[in-house]
Amino acid sequence: MIVVADTSPIHYLLLIDQIDLLAHLFDQIMIPDAVRDEMLNPGAPLVLQQWIMDPPPWLTVQAVTELDTTLDHLDPGEQAAITLTQTLPADLLIIDERLGRRIAAARGIAIIGTLGILDEAANQGLINLAEAIARLQQTNFRISRRAIEALLDRQKG
Repeated sequence: MIVVADTSPIHYLLLIDQIDLLAHLFDQIMIPDAVRDEMLNPGAPLVLQQWIMDPPPWLTVQAVTELDTTLDHLDPGEQAAITLTQTLPADLLIIDERLGRRIAAARGIAIIGTLGILDEAANQGLINLAEAIARLQQTNFRISRRAIEALLDRQKG
């Protein structure tokens, strides 16, 4: 399974020490060069900058030479991630931002976000979902309490 990732999910998985879940869940993880550039930006969180300077062997950076111009209202990383997902074609796009998710879904792209990654990892017995979500809630990740409760209830049931 070929998967393309945007910056945000990688950032949050790094913050909660669960970045290696990507390698456990998927065969090939790619990021567009624009996502790499966002991570290397001096204004990016230090954890992202350090991680991308010495990326893991399971990560591939792919150049995206022509962006889909209909996506110019998204940030460059999201534009490139959606464009790359469509041009490969990839099986899945990992993206958290609401507008990017909506646009990708409208284009028929299968999407998953940080919570979906954690849910799938818990389903496979790789993590304790409640603990991972508790750590995620200590970051600036935003999700409604109701959505978290529903996810945890589904895990129990």
